[in-house]
Amino acid sequence: MINPFYIILVVILLAVLSGLFTINQAYIGVVTMFGKYRRIVGPGLNIKIPFIEKVYRKVSVQNRSVELEFQAVTQDQANVYFKSMLLYAVQNESEETVKKVAFKFIDERNLMQALVRTIEGNIRAFVATKKQAEVLGLRREIVQYVKVEIDHTLEEWGYHLLDLQINDITFDKMILDSMSKVVASNNLKAAAENEGQALLITKTKAAEAEGNAIKISAEAEREAARLRGQGIALFREEVARGVSSAAVELRQANLDTNFILFSMWTEAIKNFAEYGKGNVIFLDGSTEGMEHTMKQFQAMMMRPAGTDALKNEA
Repeated sequence: MINPFYIILVVILLAVLSGLFTINQAYIGVVTMFGKYRRIVGPGLNIKIPFIEKVYRKVSVQNRSVELEFQAVTQDQANVYFKSMLLYAVQNESEETVKKVAFKFIDERNLMQALVRTIEGNIRAFVATKKQAEVLGLRREIVQYVKVEIDHTLEEWGYHLLDLQINDITFDKMILDSMSKVVASNNLKAAAENEGQALLITKTKAAEAEGNAIKISAEAEREAARLRGQGIALFREEVARGVSSAAVELRQANLDTNFILFSMWTEAIKNFAEYGKGNVIFLDGSTEGMEHTMKQFQAMMMRPAGTDALKNEA
């Protein structure tokens, strides 16, 4: 027969062992007594009153993440599809915060459902006030709006929104195609404008170069004309000097000075033949023509020197 002492000892030992429990690191235990909140306990080995106290829940204080996929409609009735990642955690490890986390929702699934739906609702309300062309550039604004709107609500639940990352924003295929066409047309427009500017610059530079070339050519032509005029003037001076000297020598030799005119006439014919660009030269070779030409030369030689100057001034 078993000794009652041993039975009592075993019962006491089982009662003590049932009162021992552990809480893992990064968790906080919530203890209740007869269904009512009693206290919270930290990580490690803890003791509770056997059969009276109960570990109602172990609340994790670690960061948690969840992926969201949902649809919203813009102000101009375009469907927008979001893929995002939500990062949240228990606000702090105080007793009041842990009580909120432990007793606000029946279980974790209900908490996640309320959290996701709240965030989706805030994002949809924000997107409904924007046009489709604005949404792509408003990732940061969407996150800030959501945090401001739901921080107070999450605080009542004992949680805090750490981060909301919007990883992808897409539209319907038809809208994406139209947006691609708009981007392509804008790129073509910019390319055409750049090409037009380049062509304008090229033509402007070419016109400036042509104008400079014409200016340089005109200046060179003017300088050449000036030099040619000086050369002709020097030539005439030398001719006049030579003719004058030849006439003096002819008079001293008692020869007719018309011989000089005849020589000039023959030199002129020779020059016509040597430098003329035409194929045929018409000259009056008769005696009358010769006499007529000589008279014209004599008249020119006898004309007063001031006549040419008066004629040029006129």
